[in-house]
Amino acid sequence: MVDDIDRRIVNALLDDGRASVRDIAVETGVAATTVSRRMDDLAETGVVENYTARIDYGALGYDVTAVFQLSVEGDGLARVTERLAEQPNMIAVYEVTGSHDVVAVGKFRDTDEMNARIKDLLTAPDVRSAATSVVLNTVCEHEQFPLEDGA
Repeated sequence: MVDDIDRRIVNALLDDGRASVRDIAVETGVAATTVSRRMDDLAETGVVENYTARIDYGALGYDVTAVFQLSVEGDGLARVTERLAEQPNMIAVYEVTGSHDVVAVGKFRDTDEMNARIKDLLTAPDVRSAATSVVLNTVCEHEQFPLEDGA
């Protein structure tokens, strides 16, 4: 469980993941040594997983985002999700409840690339049915939200 100091540090990191310990200390009003120790603890407990760049795939020519909904046969769920997760273009793979078993999201340069990357995967024996939706407009993506008091 995070306390108020951890929450302030996490929110400062959300504002600027490249901020120095000193900058975070100033922003949060917490001593730099405390910030450093707390950041180490947050990483060790898995609250903060890593520090990474946020990529605009559209700016790199990946203009097609597709959402895949899959229904899986019997005990094939682990095999299907593992194969999806191994695909380099997949940015999210979820096991879900409801009418499908898996929802996955992928980024592709065009529909030909999308079809080439996923056709064999979506026709695998473990996949009972598949539905693909191509995203027309991205409203928001990869968003994170600041922690509120008591989080």
